[in-house]
Amino acid sequence: MVVAPIAAGKEAELRATLERMNFRPGVVDPNNELLPFASLGRLHFARFVILDDRTAEDIAAYGLTPHDWPKSLAFLGDCDGPAESFLAEWVAVAENGLRKVFSHCQGFEQGADLLPWLKERSKAPAANYVNWIGRTVRQVREECALRDALVGFIERHGSTLVTLDSRQVLYVLQRFVRAETDAGRLTLTPPEPTPLTWRVGNGLHLVGVPLLLLLLMPLLIIYLPFFAYQLRRREKSDPEITPRPAADHVRKLADLEDHDVTNQFSALGAVKPGLFRRWTVTFFIWGLNYGARHIFNHGYLTRVKTIHFARWVFLDNKRRLLFASNYDGSLESYMDDFINKVAWGLNLVFSNGVGYPRSRWLILDGAKDEQKFKNFIRRHELATEVWYNAHPGLTAFDLERNTQIRQGIESVAMNDDEIRAWLRLL
Repeated sequence: MVVAPIAAGKEAELRATLERMNFRPGVVDPNNELLPFASLGRLHFARFVILDDRTAEDIAAYGLTPHDWPKSLAFLGDCDGPAESFLAEWVAVAENGLRKVFSHCQGFEQGADLLPWLKERSKAPAANYVNWIGRTVRQVREECALRDALVGFIERHGSTLVTLDSRQVLYVLQRFVRAETDAGRLTLTPPEPTPLTWRVGNGLHLVGVPLLLLLLMPLLIIYLPFFAYQLRRREKSDPEITPRPAADHVRKLADLEDHDVTNQFSALGAVKPGLFRRWTVTFFIWGLNYGARHIFNHGYLTRVKTIHFARWVFLDNKRRLLFASNYDGSLESYMDDFINKVAWGLNLVFSNGVGYPRSRWLILDGAKDEQKFKNFIRRHELATEVWYNAHPGLTAFDLERNTQIRQGIESVAMNDDEIRAWLRLL
């Protein structure tokens, strides 16, 4: 993620520049001449969004003077491999286009070395969720092509295949795939080995966080009653700010949604004032990042299976929080999924945001008040100016199914029940 304030008087020109990348609002041209996203083989999703905080005035409910936050341009990319090497590749592929876009931002000089300029304005997420850690863009595309080829073969030869038992069908399909790969019409690239440095770092993080919590446990237990008192005192007095969002804002957001089975979501809001709330949200996002990294990394976030990528990013010395995700289905179904399955998880983090529906003991109520929660979400949602999806038409369920299909084709030891279950995937 790269964030840069927009230069004075440049916003309209910037919006026009970003619009050039789209066929129409909400539908990007992946091969646009400015920034050809499709030429980046490691990029799953990308977006340009203008951080325009429409709810900045809400902080006045605490008797504080609203901060005049400058509008900023943010680029977010979900990519395979290290972010720094991706940025270098991005600059190598589209330096002129990137210069045209970021020339509308403060501090940008045309003669500047672009890569250090972008790195200097990079923002690391406080928490990051990946639906399936290790599944690359190349794997997604190859496995999709494999399924399409198998389905096409079955449709052409169905009358013969129905006369065979399940094991014979598997053998015929495996032979077909071998012939297609030998002819170069299909490619099934073996997965790249996980870098040793990543495995070591991930292992240390896996063990280190619980050990740290264990060491801090006596202090946490002592502090718990004080925390509970401070929490409930604030929960009873924190103002709710959940009016119905402006109709023109909702229409603008709706125009950008539902052009494909997958959608984007970006939302920005202020953290409730005071160190107590800042430390509380920091702690729980830290815990969320641990869970996303080590527990919820193979197809689901708690009980929600429709999210491809999500990130939580602190801005402005943790006074504001940006949430961005890529998910399947409509926004309405996305919100319902969270409300019905993990409202307590929403409350843990977002109840620390200004105006959130009133919660109890950090996990109760809050998002359970459906209409207030949905109003809150829509008011804080940002219009994403440009959004790229490297695998349109494929849901997170499709990606998992296609991986299972590949595993079956490459398997040498499935029993009859497993073969029949595998064939049902087709």
